[in-house]
Amino acid sequence: MAGIVLAGGLSSRFGSPKAFAEWGNRHFYELSLQALSPFCENNVIVTRPELVERFPDELIVTTDIAEFAGQGPVAGILSGMQKIKADRYIVLPCDMPFMTADVIKRLFECHSSGVTAVVLDGKYHPLVSVWDKTVLLDLQEALENGRRRVMDVQEKHGVRWIEGELLTEDDAERVFMNANTPTFWKGVVDNGTDC
Repeated sequence: MAGIVLAGGLSSRFGSPKAFAEWGNRHFYELSLQALSPFCENNVIVTRPELVERFPDELIVTTDIAEFAGQGPVAGILSGMQKIKADRYIVLPCDMPFMTADVIKRLFECHSSGVTAVVLDGKYHPLVSVWDKTVLLDLQEALENGRRRVMDVQEKHGVRWIEGELLTEDDAERVFMNANTPTFWKGVVDNGTDC
């Protein structure tokens, strides 16, 4: 099994690359890798070309394959799958600093085939997900046909949505929080671990 950390967004609302924001003296991308590492033999970070050199040399870092560069998470997931061969992949965005290995473990235990992803209080988190390698061709086909919505590919494979509350004993809203804006993130930091 392999892990894919999506760190290729423009971070326009955040104001700086979210992969390098920090919580507890660790970069967001490091926290994502920490959550994935107990279950994945290899992890790959998919990022923008101008950020590649900011990551440590010992990590596997790639960019979108040229044909689909900059076409969002579908391109990122496909590029990660093509960089590292595996039967299954666990995908995480780089902007969920409170994600834990326990949550990933429970999500993986819920996975049977195709795609499994998270929903919390009616809000879908399609990027917190487990994918079988059989989905790779549909990711590529979607991009070739101009379809960039992750959930469209997931629905084609009968995605199984798992309620986030079932995956964590902690505050689920906090665990699945995206750090989207600097103002919001500053509020989180100023309040310690409370959102």
